[in-house]
Amino acid sequence: MPQSMMNRTACQRPFLGVTFDLDGTLLYTLEDIAYSANHALAAHGFPGHRLETYRWLVGDGTRTLIERALPVGTRSEETVSACVHTYLDYYSRNWAAHTRRYAGIETVLDRLADMDMYLAVLSNKPHRFTRLCVQTFLNQWHFDPILGQREGTPKKPSPVLAQQIIDRFGTNPGRILYVGDSGVDMKTAVNAGMYPVGAVWGFRSAGELVDAGARSLLNRPLDLLLLIDS
Repeated sequence: MPQSMMNRTACQRPFLGVTFDLDGTLLYTLEDIAYSANHALAAHGFPGHRLETYRWLVGDGTRTLIERALPVGTRSEETVSACVHTYLDYYSRNWAAHTRRYAGIETVLDRLADMDMYLAVLSNKPHRFTRLCVQTFLNQWHFDPILGQREGTPKKPSPVLAQQIIDRFGTNPGRILYVGDSGVDMKTAVNAGMYPVGAVWGFRSAGELVDAGARSLLNRPLDLLLLIDS
């Protein structure tokens, strides 16, 4: 075990690391996702949705997003694949148009870095875009690893990628906070043995987070510091 890891493990803090979801947790990305999905739907002759509707469609990966957005009865393999292709093409050119960090995230990450906490990102967003978002909007802080959805790898709530983070941190999973804004995130934390923390400022409701296993709820990013210090 590296010396730095031994030092952190010896620390008396109950938590040694934080894993973050990306969309709806670190970054507000809803508009760029929604506009890209509506573009794809319109390009293939289907109606779009209001921005707020997408709060309930995101979270399970791009393909599931498109399946949910398409009208019932039109979700054939061919149609979904065509819309996903159009979505990714449009999103690749517009993914940063409206995306931004949530208020307070900078302060939280600065404080976590000062505390020498391990930081990671685990998202169901395609891996390429997950890395792009982190490199563009969060490059002042060190996240390792940064993991998004890749073909052939189970997506959340599978604990497979979460286990990679646990192995990288080299500590008991119960000493890793997993902060996310959806039930999928909370289930991922539970499945991996991490401590599930619900980000109520994100896309989903507090009720969904609690039902999925959240042990703590945060109304704003700065509340994470209070949880860690409590």
